Amino acid sequence: MRIVMGAQNCGFGPAAELVAVSRLLPGHHRVFVGDGVAASFARRNADAFDVIHEMSRSEPVQAAALDGLLASCDQVVSVMDAELALRAVVAGRPVVMVDSLYSFWRTERPPAAIGALCASLPRTSFAAADRHLAVLSPHERVLAAHLLAHHSVVQNFPGVAGRTAAFAALGSGPVTHLSGPVIDLAGVRDVPRGGAPEYDLLINVGGFKNFLLDFDVNNDYLRLLDRWIPDLLRDWPRFRRVLVCGGPYGAHRERSHEIAGGRADCRFLPQRALLRQVATVPHQLLAPGLTALHEALALGRLPLGLHEQHYAHVFTVRRLGSTLFGRSAGRFADVLPRHRIPEDDVAGTAALVEIASRVRTDDTLYARFRRTLNERIERYVALTPAELRHGVAELRDVLGGPPLSSVLATIFGEERGGAPAA
Repeated sequence: MRIVMGAQNCGFGPAAELVAVSRLLPGHHRVFVGDGVAASFARRNADAFDVIHEMSRSEPVQAAALDGLLASCDQVVSVMDAELALRAVVAGRPVVMVDSLYSFWRTERPPAAIGALCASLPRTSFAAADRHLAVLSPHERVLAAHLLAHHSVVQNFPGVAGRTAAFAALGSGPVTHLSGPVIDLAGVRDVPRGGAPEYDLLINVGGFKNFLLDFDVNNDYLRLLDRWIPDLLRDWPRFRRVLVCGGPYGAHRERSHEIAGGRADCRFLPQRALLRQVATVPHQLLAPGLTALHEALALGRLPLGLHEQHYAHVFTVRRLGSTLFGRSAGRFADVLPRHRIPEDDVAGTAALVEIASRVRTDDTLYARFRRTLNERIERYVALTPAELRHGVAELRDVLGGPPLSSVLATIFGEERGGAPAA
C-alpha cells in the first residue's frame, strides 16, 4: 500500500507522532509530504519513511504536485494536518486522522453545525472545499477533518471522552479509536538502560516553531533561555554537564556555554538519540508538550515542566494540575501572577511572547524568574525515588489507552479488506 503522510507544521509534537505511526507501518510505501519544522523533523528521522517530499502548499506548482501524489496513493495519514486531510478527501482518498490534542481544539460552533458543513462539502476541487469551510476557525477545521476522515485516532487526555461522545451523537463520521501514547514505542523499547549518563541535566525545548513562534521571530522565549542557561550553571554546581536539545539548535545554530566550571551543549538530536539521553540523564526539564512527556513516562522518567512557550502548554499543564507533574511545573504566573493569559490559541501565545520579552529585558522580573525556577528545581531534585515513581504512575493512569500498534493493526487490516489484525 502506498501511504502519503503529513503532520501539522507546529512544533515537533505532530511530526514526532507521524514518525511513530510510520515506524509501525514498515510493510507499506510511506511517503512524507510537508515543509517547515515538520519536514526538518522528518529529515532528521529519515529512516522512518521511504520517500520524503519537502513541499510548500503556498506554492501553486508544489500544491499541484501534492495533489498528484494524493491522487495516486492508496491511503493518507494526517497528524492534525487539516489541509492535508481535506485535499485527500477531495482526491477521493481514505484518510486516517491522528490527533494528540483532540480535547484542546476550541470551537464556537456545536458539533452539528460542523457536521452539516462536512455533509454538504463540495468535492469538485480543493479550492471549492476550502471556500466551503472558510467560516470555520483553524481549530474547528481540525475537527471537520476528523468528521471527513475514514478513521479517527485520538490520543487519550482529559476531555477526550466528552468530545468523542458529542461527535458520535451526530450518527455519522469516522470510526473513532481511542489510543494510548502516540510515540515511537519500538525506539523506547530498544533504548539501552542503566548506562552511565553523558549529562547531568537534559533541557528539552521541543521544536518551538508554530504559527507565531520562530527561531528568529517572536523568539523571546529562546532569548530568555539564552540569558538563563549561564545562570543555571552558576546556581547549580551539581549540573556540570547540561544538554539543551531541540529544533532551535539544528545545523549552524549548535553552540555551547562554558560557565563557572560547567558546560551546556545546545544540540538538535535525532529522535532515538534523544530517547537514549532521556533514559539515562538523571534530571530533566521539559517544555510541556505531550509527545515528549509520553516518551519520558514510557522510559519511567518524570521531568520537570518548563514555562509555557504557547497556549497549548497552558492547556496541558492546567488539565494535568491534579498530578505531581502539573503541580511542579514552572509557569510564568510565578513571575507575573496577575497577568492573565487569554483563553485563545493565537492571543494566548502572543501574550506568552510578550511576557517572555518582559521577563528577559526587565532585571527585576528576570531575577524573580531565576529565583522561582530555582525553587522549583530544588523541590524537583529533592523528590525521592518513590515520589518520582508515583508521579509517573499517576500520569500513566490519566493518559493511558490501547496501544497504538493495536489501533493501527485494526485500521490497516480493515483497509486491506481482510480481517482486522489481532
